[in-house]
Amino acid sequence: MPLDEIYTGHDVDLIPVAARLRAALRPDQVRDGATETHLYRRDASTMAGKAGVVCFAESSADVQAIVKIAAEFGVPFVARGSGTGLAGGAVPPPGAIVISTTKMNKILSVDPISRMAWVEPGVLNLDLSKQIARLGVHFAPDPSSQQTCSIGGNVANNSGGPHCLADGVTNAHIHGMEVVLPDGSITILGGEEPEPDGFDLRGVFVGSEGMFGVATKVCVRLMQNPPDVATILMDFASVSDGADLVSDIIAAGIVPAAVEMMDQLCLIAVEAFIHAGLPVEQAAALLIEVVGPPAGVAADVALISELATARNVGGVRIAADEAERALLWKGRKSAFGAIANIKPDYYLHDTVVPRNKLSGVLDQIYAIVEEHDLQVLNVFHAGDGNLHPLLVFDGKEPGIYERVHAAGRAIVKASVDAGGVLSGEHGIGLEKRDLMPLMFSEIDLAAQADLRRAFDPQMLSNPDKVLPSPATCGEVHRAPEGAWI
Repeated sequence: MPLDEIYTGHDVDLIPVAARLRAALRPDQVRDGATETHLYRRDASTMAGKAGVVCFAESSADVQAIVKIAAEFGVPFVARGSGTGLAGGAVPPPGAIVISTTKMNKILSVDPISRMAWVEPGVLNLDLSKQIARLGVHFAPDPSSQQTCSIGGNVANNSGGPHCLADGVTNAHIHGMEVVLPDGSITILGGEEPEPDGFDLRGVFVGSEGMFGVATKVCVRLMQNPPDVATILMDFASVSDGADLVSDIIAAGIVPAAVEMMDQLCLIAVEAFIHAGLPVEQAAALLIEVVGPPAGVAADVALISELATARNVGGVRIAADEAERALLWKGRKSAFGAIANIKPDYYLHDTVVPRNKLSGVLDQIYAIVEEHDLQVLNVFHAGDGNLHPLLVFDGKEPGIYERVHAAGRAIVKASVDAGGVLSGEHGIGLEKRDLMPLMFSEIDLAAQADLRRAFDPQMLSNPDKVLPSPATCGEVHRAPEGAWI
């Protein structure tokens, strides 16, 4: 049975809560009609919940008022940006208040000299870089959903992206945040100073998936635009040759801005969408980008081409201009949408494996998928071993969800067994919550639960995510009423 059918919850009387919210905000900012709350029951994952009230915050004061009311009534709350998360992180538990930050979308200040900007959490990732491009700077994390994902969501999940190989994921690009804590108080974590005093609570908050509160302003680090860029598409007759080249490149001392891999089924789906002349007859292709001074870029391209020859590279295509470069990247970043050319639904995981284990784990993934009679598109951040196997399927097929989720669990286990981890950028959310013991001991999970309680003693801020029930319930190993299992 699909998870969105399992997780239905129970009705909660939120009439007095909604009334208080309307009094604290404007009435038009608070929605509790069945149609409106139904629209906010899910994110981009395969899971769904049951929102009680949806509030459209427009300021830090709005978020603070909402959280204080939630704490007063003991009602859970979930912050939600664009809803592009793939691990169920924004799926509301029964009767929860959903705090939408989409209207908090202002770029508050930009300092191109110090290379930082203060933005609200609803600012879209790509919009930020577009707005500041004229200043010669950009925001480095670039998830494939960057046209629609928000900075607040990037902070919640410590998002990555193709161009995070050399520059690091979101945590490396956040100086500080204004945060509404679960009791309704407002504080600043981190700040503009290079080394703020005290514990690194900024680093703790980034990637906490909404369990520690709601970020209402974010100070982001900006990167200088590179003087030169080369984008290379290389194709291979075997997936293993392409995967092994990734390790060769890093071992040679080159750290490209990006190294992405697409297998044949992905190339076929993407080519049908963008018509860019992709090598659909080959088993795999690597999209590699190097940046820096022109002489350094030319040297890197030459060495990468030499290494690729030793790995039986087929074609080598170097983007001739910015238009061709943009087209190739459009193909990579449109991969998730392009699967509609094959099947209407997809399910994917987000594991990370050591680069030298890429080839072996990919072989296991293909075997797992064949065992469960499914199809998979592999498209991923090969440079840092961050896998994104997309299991494509038709949700109307009887019994398909059981096969899909069984294959997903097997893929996660194979990745962890290879020395990998559960998630590289999508977060744990609901999807991998009960798989946490594959990586962490009971003591590890208890320590994480203690940290969560330090921020949120009432356990109201995005509850039942990330940590399995025993880690958050102490001696009471009982799921909350209406929780999904």
